[in-house]
Amino acid sequence: MAQRERPGGDWEERSISFGQVLNTKCKGVLEQMPLPSWLELGLAHFMSQLCRGHSAWRSKNMQPSFLLSGSAHATSKEGTLFFLSETAPTSAYSSPARSLGDTGITPLSPSHIVNDTDSNVSEQQSFLVVVAIDFGTTSSGYAYSFTKEPECIHVMRRWEGGDPGVSNQKTPTTILLTPERTFHSFGYAARDFYHDLDPNEAKQWLYLEKFKMKLHTTGDLTMDTDLTAANGKKVKALEIFAYALQYFKEQALKELSDQAGSEFENSDVRWVITVPAIWKQPAKQFMRQAAYQAGLASPENSEQLIIALEPEAASIYCRKLRLHQMIELSSKAAVNGYSGSDTVGAGFTQGGPYGSLGVDYEFEKLLCKIFGEDFIEQFKIKRPAAWVDLMIAFESRKRAAAPDRTNPLNITLPFSFIDYYKKFRGHSVEHALRKSNVDFVKWSSQGMLRMSPDAMNALFKPTIDSIIEHLRDLFQKPEVSTVKFLFLVGGFAEAPLLQQAVQAAFGDKCRIIIPQDVGLTILKGAVLFGLDPAVIKVRRSPLTYGVGVLNRYMEGKHPPEKLLVKDGTRWCTDVFDKFISADQSVALGELVKRSYTPAKPSQLVIVINIYSSEHDDVSFITDPGVKKCGTLRLDLTGTSGTAVPARREIQTLMQFGDTEIKATAIDIATSKSVKVGIDFLNY
Repeated sequence: MAQRERPGGDWEERSISFGQVLNTKCKGVLEQMPLPSWLELGLAHFMSQLCRGHSAWRSKNMQPSFLLSGSAHATSKEGTLFFLSETAPTSAYSSPARSLGDTGITPLSPSHIVNDTDSNVSEQQSFLVVVAIDFGTTSSGYAYSFTKEPECIHVMRRWEGGDPGVSNQKTPTTILLTPERTFHSFGYAARDFYHDLDPNEAKQWLYLEKFKMKLHTTGDLTMDTDLTAANGKKVKALEIFAYALQYFKEQALKELSDQAGSEFENSDVRWVITVPAIWKQPAKQFMRQAAYQAGLASPENSEQLIIALEPEAASIYCRKLRLHQMIELSSKAAVNGYSGSDTVGAGFTQGGPYGSLGVDYEFEKLLCKIFGEDFIEQFKIKRPAAWVDLMIAFESRKRAAAPDRTNPLNITLPFSFIDYYKKFRGHSVEHALRKSNVDFVKWSSQGMLRMSPDAMNALFKPTIDSIIEHLRDLFQKPEVSTVKFLFLVGGFAEAPLLQQAVQAAFGDKCRIIIPQDVGLTILKGAVLFGLDPAVIKVRRSPLTYGVGVLNRYMEGKHPPEKLLVKDGTRWCTDVFDKFISADQSVALGELVKRSYTPAKPSQLVIVINIYSSEHDDVSFITDPGVKKCGTLRLDLTGTSGTAVPARREIQTLMQFGDTEIKATAIDIATSKSVKVGIDFLNY
């Protein structure tokens, strides 16, 4: 059997013999006859001419097509019969095509790109204000702008509480639940209340901090994923994120109402939530589900909520800065994250594995080296509030670290730490320091750890080295080699040690720019993104997407275990038919469009299952890493009285250019439609 590749096309086209056509159309009634090659070619040509002249085959919609069920479909082109096939699988690790009697659909046309430039133009017109929530790993906050005054961005009110010398334009990402697991407080209020609890009482309360990256580090994230509170108890992650977002919603609406002098409704607000670019699709979807539960938006009004990538937001703000004296418009700039049309992304973001959490981790390792890992683990469980106090003390001294600092940094140890260690080990903290051989950390008689500047700098070194190495790798890429300006943004970009290291490593390659209020860059950029979502023109798809199909089985090309023989026809099952490839650029508003027809006229439900993979070289839906991530289900019941053409058209649109992927199926005859977001949490 000959195989031909369609020039520029997406599918394999195969010429089939007259005997095969008879066998397929008669569903096994006629046996396939082995024919000499010269006769087979002549009959194929004869059949193609016959098809051209027959009214049943003269359709303007005749195109190379797939099969999503047991019925066959052939088409005529250039004097040769071409046949393609497809099935809609139900599992990434089973072969649903084993039964070709299942109903399905057959495409009427090949896929093509539609540039829908109006898809997002008017979405924000009905909103009075845009509120962006920067849900950070260490600290969080919100900012807003009225749509009639887009150039004026308001950062939220100063938070009550706070640490000496630390700006409180944001509040710690900490949340406190009562012993009954109801929401109590967030931010400074949660931290201070927890601090004041009696140690025995504190064990009953659920205190969580720096929990954001759990969504990234959990490999099998689901709606039932748990978080661990400071007392070791488990709580649903979805509840915690929903509580936090609901808190910001209430705070923002109260501030807006106070400013306006009248009650502000949630329907007046377009919400934007920032997430790290390194987050995978399940984590982004999880955040949206938490926002729905918090009441920011609803699945029926999903456009009210935008998920913004942190480095994208930062790049938007950097391009808005008044730097025309320093930067020519034609110059290329880099931001520590994803980029827009004139910005190159560096591929990491604050709060990720290269952020301040890495410094906290090094400090905990140092404590384990001095006092023993077993003690530190027990102390965190038995005295959770005191552990929080210790990390707060370290946070304030961490911010004081600088390249030119000469005097030691003192970190106060909670009394309960000193007391519990003596009970646990039988000797004093001072004794432990002398025995540890850690020369750069001393004991102060005032109950403090005295760290030399070199000791503090050493805690930063692994994280900073990772950032520098990552940037060096990026500067080797052709698209980054011509960068002239590098912006440092995000909370960790405030660290003088990081600023000096980046200047030393790349100051001779490009100009390093640290915007004013560097810690608020992402937040302000997210507001701008909410005002104009179309500002990001092009994105790269993080994953490869496609559907499972049946193709004609070819010896030597397809594995034997994928062979399926039905009515005498040999099929290859579980073939991954690609819609879009990982790292492929997709412009905003571009839609992948396909038209289908039910394989059976009486079919009342159309089902298309969508799969994804992090890899580009995917052959089968059973390959490692391929996951089912969406289902388009179009219910056609209740349309029996509607006049339906002989070939019913089901139009499918897949939108890949947004931060989230959406799909739509439309029955052209009745205008019935169904929308679905790609779902990574429920399959």
